[in-house]
Amino acid sequence: MIPHRSKVATWGFAVVERTIHLPEPGEIDGLPVAPLARALIDAARRMDELQAVRGMIYDAVHRGLCTPEELREELAQASTIGSALPRIVVGALQDGVDSAVEQWLETVLERSGLPRPTRKAVLRTSGGQVIGVADAWWSKVGVAMQIRYDEVALEPDNPSETAALAAAGLIVVQVSPARLRDQPLVVIQELRAAHRRAQQRPPPKLGSDPAAPAA
Repeated sequence: MIPHRSKVATWGFAVVERTIHLPEPGEIDGLPVAPLARALIDAARRMDELQAVRGMIYDAVHRGLCTPEELREELAQASTIGSALPRIVVGALQDGVDSAVEQWLETVLERSGLPRPTRKAVLRTSGGQVIGVADAWWSKVGVAMQIRYDEVALEPDNPSETAALAAAGLIVVQVSPARLRDQPLVVIQELRAAHRRAQQRPPPKLGSDPAAPAA
């Protein structure tokens, strides 16, 4: 990005964009870089596949690297040229459409052939003590599925929660977002195997309730 009065032109691999809204740059390894929300919108304006734009933007928001509000602010200032697809995607975020990871999980659950689980369940002991949260919870057999975001999160998930769930007698299936996306059939096989194991023993006595929505 360069000031709009500059005469520098695109050449080779370097795409030059003149702008009157030149952002305050950050710095990575000594190089000035645009804020991520701006970079995402500028990149999306040059893409022509909705699924690719959705995957790129949802991934960044899911990781907590930028917010829907930051993306909306960038769209408000961006050129209308090429903005149709990012506007669809950011508008969907604003309307509360599930993230890409949630969509991948939903696909796995639908294709698994297993009973419908409780989603985002807070799990409690019979005495009411919270021991963890399951992204999918099959209470009749005591199987919990957790999405581990260690590979993308700024702070890894708390390993003590997983230990507490296992200690309570649950069978816990953990998957990463990448495996939900790239290996859905393998994940389905793991869930079915967990259910077969669970049916060979009495289910643990646990309570559950819906997780509170994020603020």
